[in-house]
Amino acid sequence: MHRHRLDSVLHRMAEADLSQMVVADPAALFYLTGTWMRPGERMLALLLTRTRPPTLFVNALFVIPIDLGADTVWFTDTDDGAAILARYVDPTRPLGIDKNWPARFLLRLMELSAASRFVNASALVDGARMHKDEQERAAMRVASALNDQAMGRLLTRLPDRPSEQQLARALAGIYDDLGADGVAFDPIIAYGPNAAEGHHVPCDRRLSEGDAVVLDIGCTKDSYCSDMTRTVFYRRASAEARTVYGIVLEAQAKAIARVRPGVRFCDIDAAAREHIEAAGYGRGFTHRTGHAIGLEVHDPGDVSAANRDRLQPGMVFSVEPSIKIPGAFGVRIEDLVLVTDDGCDVLNRHDKRLTIVE
Repeated sequence: MHRHRLDSVLHRMAEADLSQMVVADPAALFYLTGTWMRPGERMLALLLTRTRPPTLFVNALFVIPIDLGADTVWFTDTDDGAAILARYVDPTRPLGIDKNWPARFLLRLMELSAASRFVNASALVDGARMHKDEQERAAMRVASALNDQAMGRLLTRLPDRPSEQQLARALAGIYDDLGADGVAFDPIIAYGPNAAEGHHVPCDRRLSEGDAVVLDIGCTKDSYCSDMTRTVFYRRASAEARTVYGIVLEAQAKAIARVRPGVRFCDIDAAAREHIEAAGYGRGFTHRTGHAIGLEVHDPGDVSAANRDRLQPGMVFSVEPSIKIPGAFGVRIEDLVLVTDDGCDVLNRHDKRLTIVE
């Protein structure tokens, strides 16, 4: 059990006047225990209270480390796991429920009147996860460095004119050669008009002269994710493509320049969006400017007009403005940034200058 992370969640529980909660999301459990536990359809729950040690409820089918820093209650497939959990819950007090716990277990607790009421307590763990400790920051730097190397290798494949699907398959091998644990998400490899799609699935299209090539890739290393996007052009770039690329690059630079403690997430979004709108391409920027990242490629939190929370040291998120010209091309440039005490560190180092691949 990571004691300082547990203490952070318990402190947030006290602030919310919540005396007990169930943590069940696998990423949240790893965050607290340092162990991935994936129960499939079976119940898994970590009960946190402010008066007793953490208690883990786990099916006897699974193997877990002997000492996770929590009391362990085992049950079998023929037991009513939720009923066993209910015995440890104070029925006179509210019970917080973490996200991504199957409804069948929560509904069973409700049938048993296990607590006075049930509340969504996801924000208590999510809030703690947003502030990366030194161990997490180091892991994310390593993952991003691997992603930089992977991008460089991927670009060397373009002169051979692989299809989008072939390049996506090649990326998995590149990550393996570099020592990454695997992909953090299905990569977006998009050529020409496909580059104007927000979440294009690689297809059998091959490169044509003048194509924009959007490469949105990420790997995992030691359980932490990386994410980066670069846009390059095959053999030539049209005058409009060059203009759009410059606008997106400037928008990203303006957004990153705003990143420091105390600034609101919506202000980061506005810095990028206002620049693109002023250039006349506002309709082509159809998504939020970024998302938090860590154990999941989309960790809790985002960089959007709706998020008025303020940045704090240890937060890590993407800055990825784009412009899409439907039926023609798209440009997106993405880096991860880590908020420091007086600004930010950009975790990616791969070149962002306009690049023509021959």
